[in-house]
Amino acid sequence: MATVRLLYFASLREAAGRDEETVQSTAVDLAALYEETAARHGLLWPRERLRVAMDGAFARWDDALRDGSEVAFIPPVSGG
Repeated sequence: MATVRLLYFASLREAAGRDEETVQSTAVDLAALYEETAARHGLLWPRERLRVAMDGAFARWDDALRDGSEVAFIPPVSGG
């Protein structure tokens, strides 16, 4: 089991009702971590529309989850 700090941005932050949280997960990769998180918070963004970062660098969804990591789920944003 891994303990990770999750960061939420933009509309994901609004949907989760928080900007960060620390969770314990049995997910083997970042994709499975997002699925757990989406189910817990009712997140509606499909994974294919999001970016994911781990420990300050963009990552791939199939990257292994590492204990103690900081993971950010990043939805598309519009500028103006």
